[in-house]
Amino acid sequence: MPPPPSSPSVARKKLHDRVVHCQGFQRADGLWDIEAQLIDTKTYSFQNRDRGEIKVGEPVHQMQVRLTLDLDMHIIAVQVGMDDTPFKICPGAQAAMQQLVGLQIGAGWLRQARQRMTHRESCTHLFELLRPLATTAYQTMHRALEQRASRRPRQQRKRPAIIDQCYALASDRPVVKMEWPDFYTGTQQSETET
Repeated sequence: MPPPPSSPSVARKKLHDRVVHCQGFQRADGLWDIEAQLIDTKTYSFQNRDRGEIKVGEPVHQMQVRLTLDLDMHIIAVQVGMDDTPFKICPGAQAAMQQLVGLQIGAGWLRQARQRMTHRESCTHLFELLRPLATTAYQTMHRALEQRASRRPRQQRKRPAIIDQCYALASDRPVVKMEWPDFYTGTQQSETET
């Protein structure tokens, strides 16, 4: 990964690597599987109380979460895997993830998830995967959501949740004017972006 342009050129030594990989799938039964995997590795070997020596490049953490969703982004099922953990007791946190079943991914859903799963019951790393899982779900399901919305009568269409969630999709910018003109809030005189 190249450094940011403003980063000073200073000698450094890499010690830790975290890879988060997400994928989204449309299922034959009309549901959606959204998967995330987290792998942490070190560039040095070290002793671990429960596992003995963890060698260079061997995962300290290797965990997966699969959320099965309907098109309204309700969580229908949760599957969790914890292939590598620093402590033998860690896999006990998997059960808490079942508390996600029934939640709907959308505004405030991570707060609701945290209310259902306290820090003491859950795994920090599994919980961290929920944010990229949510954005991956939206990216995976976006086309189907847009197709469903386009079949509704114009007066019944809801404002897409993605509007005002980033710079390009601000309600007064050209992208929204082109993609969702009914929800555009800008004026011709104030437009400077192209």
